Amino acid sequence: QVQLVESGGGLVQPGGSLRLSCSISGSIFSIPAVAWYRQAPGKQRELVATITSGGRTNYPDSVKGRFTISRDNAKNTVYLQMNSLNSEDTAVYYCNVYSNGRPLKSWGQGTRVTVSS
Repeated sequence: QVQLVESGGGLVQPGGSLRLSCSISGSIFSIPAVAWYRQAPGKQRELVATITSGGRTNYPDSVKGRFTISRDNAKNTVYLQMNSLNSEDTAVYYCNVYSNGRPLKSWGQGTRVTVSS
């Protein structure tokens, strides 16, 4: 059974960068798409990036041009490169299997990103 584990979060200053990792146990090729989500304090969880098995990516306007999702099939890992971070990016970030517009698996613990000076 496929499991996903997030890592790479931390404290970063405004304008800084961070790269998150989503390590996937099992074959990444069995997964149609992977998505990164985030949940800020007091807010609903929101989608921030998706990548299909073919490498097609999609982003909401709030992160487009700043965030980049990528996948390394050899390492069974999906990354989220985040640049030009601001306080509104502070959240717990989660990855999940994604299909038909929704996450398919139970949520993991996520990785916390705090943007602050």
